[in-house]
Amino acid sequence: MNPSFPNLKTIHERQLELLKTLLIKTCTSNPFYRKKLACCDIDHDLESLDYFSRHCPLTTKQELVDDQAAYPPYGSNLTFPIEQYTRFSQTSATTGTPMRWLDTSESWNAMTDHWSEVFRTAGVDGFDRIMFAFSFGPFLGFWTSYDAAQKIGCLCLPGGGMDSSTRLATMLDNEATVLCCTPTYAIHLGEIAKTRRDNGKSFKVRVIIVAGEPGGSILPVRDRIEHFWPGVRVFDHHGMTETGPLTFECPANPGWLHVISDACFSEIIDPGSGAPVAAGETGELVVTTLRRTGSPLLRYRTGDLIRSRTMSRCSCGRRNFTLDGGILGRIDDMITIRGVNVYPSAVDTVIRRFPDISEYRVDVEKNPSSCEMNISVELASEGLDAEALCARLEQALRETFTLRIPVNPATSGSLPRFELKARRWHLKSK
Repeated sequence: MNPSFPNLKTIHERQLELLKTLLIKTCTSNPFYRKKLACCDIDHDLESLDYFSRHCPLTTKQELVDDQAAYPPYGSNLTFPIEQYTRFSQTSATTGTPMRWLDTSESWNAMTDHWSEVFRTAGVDGFDRIMFAFSFGPFLGFWTSYDAAQKIGCLCLPGGGMDSSTRLATMLDNEATVLCCTPTYAIHLGEIAKTRRDNGKSFKVRVIIVAGEPGGSILPVRDRIEHFWPGVRVFDHHGMTETGPLTFECPANPGWLHVISDACFSEIIDPGSGAPVAAGETGELVVTTLRRTGSPLLRYRTGDLIRSRTMSRCSCGRRNFTLDGGILGRIDDMITIRGVNVYPSAVDTVIRRFPDISEYRVDVEKNPSSCEMNISVELASEGLDAEALCARLEQALRETFTLRIPVNPATSGSLPRFELKARRWHLKSK
């Protein structure tokens, strides 16, 4: 165990000081929070984190969307004059209206510091060559990770504007040792890599850092990635455009995510009542960004379902707030099928137990009184018994959800592959 990691008291003292500094700025010069905090007993002279949790109101995504609509194009959650902002990002809009996000150089540097911690924990250093298999659109995670890798001295290989074969060739030619991408795309690249013949060249990748989807902490998904990339260590991480980097995977316990304590103060609440949830129970992650002062968030409802872990000290030596199993799902992704709550991540967990299934699609038909769903699966290779495989998956789904969910084979190559967040679920209202 590493004795250099701070104890919980030190972590909380540091977070309280960062929060006080943040509140000095937001209470005076941030129009969004100056108005929001005017009705509650919160100012920079804060006595404890617990006091903050009890008195500061929650912030919702809808509030931010409405604020940007009322004060276009960037909203009023800006602590400084617009001239001080140097970075533009935008959410992927997988759950509604996209949000624009601006950052000052100070806030951006704080987020790259946090990404540097992700890299260090994953064992990445200045000797590594990192392939960023992203399109490099306006999504914050691509750029913060790229800048952080440069900061620690890595050779950075941008994968924007390339197809999958070109990315793999670039990784081979430049002897990339680290790959950054989504879990889905790591599997897709692995499928293609398995069929390549490159004149005796072999991949040097030893670490794959995944983000953008819950899959990195789902054991069957990890197993699938490691099947295509033998000997590689899959390392999970998560963050959001609104918050920046939030967590990194525990090096001693795969599937646990430690919250970056300097990045945010974390809470877990009941999604319905907003009341605190005890450690070990499932609830919604709420975060307060501590160093992103240019566009801060106070008690932001992330929509992520988590289960925090009770422990005084992790076996890796850390005492950070810890998510057991990573991100379990998204509250707004839940579908109720004949009275049973079904989350996409839970369905993904079942399907990924079947290595003969290379890709899938879920179609949900929403009726006035209920929902029905069916799944199409694409087989990994020809010659497999599609009917028997579909029957086995149906049985596994029935055992997991106590539901009969029809499964049908799809034509080889007919289902899309995804570079960014996979969009396998398709809803249709009847």
